[in-house]
Amino acid sequence: QVQLVESGGGLVQPGGSLRLSCEASGGTFTRLAMAWFRQAPGEEREFVATNRWLGGGTYYADSVKGRFTISRDNAKSVVYLQMNSLKAEDTAVYYCAAGTGLITSSLRDAARYNYWGQGTQVTVSS
Repeated sequence: QVQLVESGGGLVQPGGSLRLSCEASGGTFTRLAMAWFRQAPGEEREFVATNRWLGGGTYYADSVKGRFTISRDNAKSVVYLQMNSLKAEDTAVYYCAAGTGLITSSLRDAARYNYWGQGTQVTVSS
């Protein structure tokens, strides 16, 4: 059973930066595809970014491409989401997710991820 714990959320002004962290335990980290999703009030959960170590592949939602960067430290079993040039529309609860055996076409699909963190609030406001 994989457990995920996010940290790093908070309040930031438009144009600012935040880095989210997600520490995984209970599984073989390199076998996990790691992803970030987000959910704004009244909205459905949406894909943000994903990284798959085995088989490769790093993908971003068009809305964050060029501003957000997903990375992972396999030695520490941590995945990061560096968020730059934040906008008000980035305000949401951000969730870390992990899954195994995902094929490329499934990496953006929340339903394919088996494990989820509790979420961390990111608020972009002046």
